Amino acid sequence: MEIIIILLILGFIGFKIYEIWYYRTDEFKKLKESLKMYVINSNDLNEHIESLKNTFSSVEQINYGTAEIKNQSRHNYKGMKNLNTKKSEFIYDCSSSVLKNAQNQPFKYLCKYFNIKTSEESLQKFENLLNNFSAAEEGKSLLVNELKRIKVSISKDIPIIIRTLSMKKFMKKVGFQTVDLSTVYFPVYTFRYVSSGGNKSASCNITLDVDNLNNFVEYLSNIVKFRKSAAGQRALMTSKLRQFIKERDSFTCQKCSLSIRDERNLLLEIDHIIPIAKGGLSEESNLQTLCWRCNRTKGSKIE
Repeated sequence: MEIIIILLILGFIGFKIYEIWYYRTDEFKKLKESLKMYVINSNDLNEHIESLKNTFSSVEQINYGTAEIKNQSRHNYKGMKNLNTKKSEFIYDCSSSVLKNAQNQPFKYLCKYFNIKTSEESLQKFENLLNNFSAAEEGKSLLVNELKRIKVSISKDIPIIIRTLSMKKFMKKVGFQTVDLSTVYFPVYTFRYVSSGGNKSASCNITLDVDNLNNFVEYLSNIVKFRKSAAGQRALMTSKLRQFIKERDSFTCQKCSLSIRDERNLLLEIDHIIPIAKGGLSEESNLQTLCWRCNRTKGSKIE
């Protein structure tokens, strides 16, 4: 048994020595140089995806301030401990009846207690949020697929021991950024109830992920009084409409003409020709398909 442990230790030390040597060789340096453009493109896409995740800040909310709950009950109840560790971006401390109603009618109480006005302006902001979050989720998947494709294409040029035991480190040494596949960027609204003595506690979390945002946009549209749309009604920026616009435009960027036939893992986004910030609506005539590069360079300009 001791001999096996010694051999394992020696093998590990030998591998680490080989690893250090390999990353200093001309062979690795040439391979790294050949991947330079792939690294730049992948990292740019990764940064773009991260910027899409941060668009929630554009949806205005009231800052209710911060406060600290202290357990002043005689017993150290687990409920209070668990409640204080829950992560949420927005928390509303409420009665047990409000908590129950929020569980039964989450969107109604979300609007009521978190100052989300049932207006066309608010609807447009959440449509834009849904559009960006959908692109971010799709982009993560496409980026992972592209990195897998790159790994396969260069596998024969990488020593088998590095490919088997140190591929993650190899990708980092080449320069690829780590892809964050988490979904913690989705906004979370929490209704929180704590009894007066701290004996009981409960919470209701409403997470606006892509599926919930689709439903929330539909909910808002049913109660919004449309003013900007001449017909009184209009198309909604949902996942279904995003897919329709891509199909209508033959999965081709309307600016540079790049399509998924040219670049298999190309992230295509739906762009408002007249931006929402300048009065544009989520209508088919005001929507176009752009690749992520063209959409990023456009910003809020009208072209």
